[in-house]
Amino acid sequence: MMLAVFLGLLILLFVMGFSAPYAIGLTSCIVLVMERGLTGFPFDIVATKFAFSANNFTLLAIPFFLLAGKLMNTGSITKKIFGFCNTLVGWIPGGLGHANILASIVFAGMSGSAVADASGLGTIEIKAMEDAGFDTDFAAGVTAASSTIGPIIPPSIPLIVFAVSAGNVSIAKLLIGGIVPGLLMGITLMMMVAYFAVKRKYPRTKFPTLGKIWKDFRQAFFPLLTPVILIGGILTGVFTPTEAAVVAAAYAFILTVVVYREAGVKDVLAIIEETAKETASIMIVVCASALYGYLLVRTKLPTVFMDAIFTVTDNKIVILLLLNVFFLIIGCFMETNSALIILTPILIPLTSALGIDPLHLGVVIVLNLMVGLLTPPVGMCLYATAKVARISLDRMIKAVAPFYIPLFLTLLLITFIPQLVTWLPNLLL
Repeated sequence: MMLAVFLGLLILLFVMGFSAPYAIGLTSCIVLVMERGLTGFPFDIVATKFAFSANNFTLLAIPFFLLAGKLMNTGSITKKIFGFCNTLVGWIPGGLGHANILASIVFAGMSGSAVADASGLGTIEIKAMEDAGFDTDFAAGVTAASSTIGPIIPPSIPLIVFAVSAGNVSIAKLLIGGIVPGLLMGITLMMMVAYFAVKRKYPRTKFPTLGKIWKDFRQAFFPLLTPVILIGGILTGVFTPTEAAVVAAAYAFILTVVVYREAGVKDVLAIIEETAKETASIMIVVCASALYGYLLVRTKLPTVFMDAIFTVTDNKIVILLLLNVFFLIIGCFMETNSALIILTPILIPLTSALGIDPLHLGVVIVLNLMVGLLTPPVGMCLYATAKVARISLDRMIKAVAPFYIPLFLTLLLITFIPQLVTWLPNLLL
């Protein structure tokens, strides 16, 4: 009964159009009213859970990584990155399509945001591909699909949110664990681009000279240094993943304002204001979800859920497949961070009992939810890319459809080969 109330009511409110914090908060309040009545409503518990949930040092990484990504998206920095990537891989069949994907991999190491990639780099990538003779729909499909790499390769805001929700999970290991899956996403997407390029005879550039490579590398050197600084700093212990966010924001500020002089005081203030608004929207979800999670644990619903699953099967592989299907569906209707905060506490007891590494679980869940960014009705990357490409949502959905194949392939590989996630962090940390 309580499980139906917790999840059924929440889904109903989402379907009715309630935003995440309202849907989560209302569900929690209704459950409390059912338990204690209106006269016994525990206002003190609600206030405490809301206040203390935000008092988490790790969560400081979110606004600073958001700020870094927005600063890096300003002016010519994204153009320099895309230009260098095109020089490196533009000669391969599919040319700018491969440059699009490679640029997303590089930009992922700076922002950790799929939507920032789609709306920032996407503007440059789609126009360049259209001018070179690529179909607009194909350019939009590649851009949307490649943007999902952003939250897999570190820094990754969703992986940080998962770590906070799961508890006792190394954020550093989780971030490093996303590197190989992110690269696999890029490789499989490039294979799909190459297939269409050969079939449709898309253009490509000439093989670059060493002089051309060196020239474009020098122009993009400082932005390219960002992921090296962040990952290197985390691996060497110079700073924690949370502190890395501050380093990223400071470095992005220096590049944007001092080195390239792409933004003035007004621009920076506008970026900070935008970052504050986005951070607030994430934090209100975190606060509302803290109360929801408290009620879940108190009513022992995770245990009930685990027992219910085990009555059906205790096969680890089957359960992983079921989790994939579940999160693919959830990703169609629920925002990524909301899904992670709500569902992670429910799943951790189940997966721990099966011996599933939380590092492995975190990356698998986040990748599932990234596919959700490409599926209606909530797919933010669909809307962002469609706007940039100036095409209808229907055309956008058709354009991105073939790229589900490489993404699903990557998902299956990391699901059934956990070492693809766990090997690198266990080796380095």
